[in-house]
Amino acid sequence: MRPRVMEAIRDTHKSRSFSPPTSFKGFRSQLPWLLFFTSLFFLNFLSRVVLAPLLPVMEEDLGLSHGAAGGLFFIVSLGYFLGLLGSGFVSARFLHRGAVVASSMMIGVALLAASWSRDLWVLRVALCVMGAAAGIYLPSGLASITELVRPRDYGKAIAVHELAPNLGLMAAPFLTEFILHVTSWRGFLGILGGVGILAGMIFARFGRGGEFPGEAPRIRSIRVLLSEPSFWIMILFFGLGIGGSLGIYSMLPLFLVAERGLDRQWANTLVGLSRISGLFMAFVAGWLTDVVGPKRTLGLVLGATGGMTILLSLAHAHWIALPVLLQPMMAVCFFPPAFAALAGIGPPEVRNLTVSLTIPGAFLLGAGAFPAGIGLLGEVVSFSAGMFVAGMLILSGALLAPVLRLRPQGGSESPGST
Repeated sequence: MRPRVMEAIRDTHKSRSFSPPTSFKGFRSQLPWLLFFTSLFFLNFLSRVVLAPLLPVMEEDLGLSHGAAGGLFFIVSLGYFLGLLGSGFVSARFLHRGAVVASSMMIGVALLAASWSRDLWVLRVALCVMGAAAGIYLPSGLASITELVRPRDYGKAIAVHELAPNLGLMAAPFLTEFILHVTSWRGFLGILGGVGILAGMIFARFGRGGEFPGEAPRIRSIRVLLSEPSFWIMILFFGLGIGGSLGIYSMLPLFLVAERGLDRQWANTLVGLSRISGLFMAFVAGWLTDVVGPKRTLGLVLGATGGMTILLSLAHAHWIALPVLLQPMMAVCFFPPAFAALAGIGPPEVRNLTVSLTIPGAFLLGAGAFPAGIGLLGEVVSFSAGMFVAGMLILSGALLAPVLRLRPQGGSESPGST
């Protein structure tokens, strides 16, 4: 980031009565607290992605079309969009710690409401509120994590945090098949709601980190960030990266059941198995980010993810398992370099603001428009056509990686940044 831009951002905070913590401890000593945040993020993420393996059952139970079923993810994403935009106000008023607690408990209440709903519009409102509550967490969670570790350990710390979505994506199909033998999809949402409320209470009592306020959006800070070309590139990158991971995942079980002819149990099992690779590939991506830099890593990951998504769209039923297993291996590698790159967009005191301004539109694109578009094309043309278009869009993102400009960290230029 240019020096005059850095000075402008700092000027907006001179009147504030706090400064973010600047003393860091070793990565290993902070690992237990990183795992605590990872557990909360797991519940947060699982609550949103569990709709994917439940979708075939919900579609039949509620009489939804493919387009309407995909639209449920747009509703969740819209709520997430609003939650991320408002997260700075919550953390500025209640500290990052309070925002984390509020997010978990609000998710629980919204899921309980969704499980009790008997009207489609009530379900949609509950899912929108759940998405908004989930959106409050991410900026505060990331700000708390980057408070705990040194800048040179950001890649590894974020990789630990990224275990949560990887575990959530893997566990959701298996948990779905297990729970559906005991109760309905409504019962499953009710169970998750109760666990979310309990998790928030536990963190409020025993959790550590986030004992400082966030930065509520300010016109001058927003204007400075909006003037950065890299900020807009990161929005597009995140939209494509989220689309390649969560967007494809959201419609994959329905695609396998409705168009490739797999039975629901095998489709969910295959989707769950495909996410096991994320448990180690996230660490590979974190290591690669620290070695060659986030910019180069982003280009490689988007190119590979787009190619694998195109292969998935072309695969026939007898060899569909291969691209289903390979595509997530590439897609999951996006987030460690992407979040590390975000740390190069703004100074520490507005890092949560950078996240809260970048992720909303990106999530609405990747986790909302991607599955809604795939579902609509599945209704009008075919699911394969929707997957192919998504793959081409993701692949095109690799072309933008060379023009990304990141702020040097730790007094020297980050590997791969210019």
